[in-house]
Amino acid sequence: MIYEIWMIFAIVGCALLGALAGFFLRQRLFKNHQASSEMLSTRIVDEAKKEAETIKKEAIIQAKENLLKVKTEFEKEARERKGELENLEKKIRAKEESVDKRIDQLSLKEASVESRDKSLVGREAAFNEKQERLNRMIEEQKQKLEMIAGISSEEAKTYLMQSMETEAKRDAASLIRKIEEDAKRMADKQAREIVAYSIQRYAGDFVAENTVSVVNLPSDEMKGRIIGREGRNIRAIEAATGIDLIVDDTPEAVVLSSFDPVRREVARISLERLISDGRIHPGRIEEIVKKVRTEVDTIIRETGERTSFDVGVHDIHPEIINLLGSLKFRKSFSQNVLQHSIEVAHMTGMMAAELKMNVKEAKRAGLLHDIGKAIDHEVEGTHAAIGADYARRFGESPRIVQAIATHHDDGRTNTLLGVLVQAADTLSAARPGARREMLETYVKRLEELEAIATSFSGVDKCYAIQAGREIRILVENEKISENDAVMLCRDIVKKIEKDLTYPGQIKVTVIRETRVSDFAR
Repeated sequence: MIYEIWMIFAIVGCALLGALAGFFLRQRLFKNHQASSEMLSTRIVDEAKKEAETIKKEAIIQAKENLLKVKTEFEKEARERKGELENLEKKIRAKEESVDKRIDQLSLKEASVESRDKSLVGREAAFNEKQERLNRMIEEQKQKLEMIAGISSEEAKTYLMQSMETEAKRDAASLIRKIEEDAKRMADKQAREIVAYSIQRYAGDFVAENTVSVVNLPSDEMKGRIIGREGRNIRAIEAATGIDLIVDDTPEAVVLSSFDPVRREVARISLERLISDGRIHPGRIEEIVKKVRTEVDTIIRETGERTSFDVGVHDIHPEIINLLGSLKFRKSFSQNVLQHSIEVAHMTGMMAAELKMNVKEAKRAGLLHDIGKAIDHEVEGTHAAIGADYARRFGESPRIVQAIATHHDDGRTNTLLGVLVQAADTLSAARPGARREMLETYVKRLEELEAIATSFSGVDKCYAIQAGREIRILVENEKISENDAVMLCRDIVKKIEKDLTYPGQIKVTVIRETRVSDFAR
């Protein structure tokens, strides 16, 4: 028991001794660790101080370098600014010198202007004095002249104006005569053609002849059926055909009016068939017109083909064939254009054969020379230009195109082929009976021509000749001078152009003659 107690005490004592030994050992280790930590921290602080010192030195060096760089740039910029300021100062000094010079010059000019003003004031006073004196002298001379002449100043002015007017008319007449002579040499043919085309297409009498067709009726009762209830039949006919249907007091007849001869022909045939059939209503009208239009198109095509075959001209474009066939329904001064084209083709071919030229080409140009007349009522321009354009468009050769364009000699450079076509065209139109006029129109134009001529003062006699295409006027020699005759001729021409409608042109000739008689004894 005691042994065990002692063992317990021994064990406790050993534990206490171990604990004391561990405590002292820990204390010593702690002190050693503390000492080594202090040495480490001292070393770290020393190294940090050394590094900080190095960084400080580098920063100071860098700052000095930056300061030096900034100083250098500032000095450079300062030098540049100084140079600019010096240049600007030089310019300002130069401008100041220039301004000073200008001020001196202006001062001199101002002094000169003041001197001139003084001089002008003196001159103005002298001038006014001289003007007053001159006015008094003029008035005195005027009074003296009136006393000497025995007429007043107003009468003298009137006489002078009349004299100057007469002289001006004389000079104007001379100038007009010269201008007309020059113009006739340059533009006579062109002017004649322009007037002829315009009148041919729009002249009243000829429009009446060549733009209307008359359809005979079995009785006047048929007019009411053609008109229809509330005019619906006549409106249907006009809408379907594109023509104007005129129902007037003419017994047993109605008139179809249109510039397009093909439309007029379609309307004529359609109306005749409707009258023959007896069934006239809008539906039947549309049916008949459609059928007739197809038939007329066929007739046009067949006519064009037959004509080209008969003349011996082949390989013509179908569109040209249609235009050629439509000429069957077109007239020019009562002459059928298709028949005229055939005549021109044959005559051109004959002349080409005599001249050893290409006969087929000549016939082709002659046949196609008037194709523009098939559409000249639809397209602006002369039929020659229109025909040439269509011929070019549908593959005709340049020689054919030029011959068509120049067959009325409108100023273009013509060829021998064009001259032949032009000659044949003239011969066909001038053939007796080719272009006949109504007797009433003929007589009316002659009477109107002579009436216009005799309406002017100084005209003794006048004669309309050449079927009304020329008028010769005899004037009284003592009343009409040579220059007055020029003015009279011009006035008559203007009045004819204004008051009359006629084809082609009318030549006006004023004759002033001096007759001297004596007797031999």
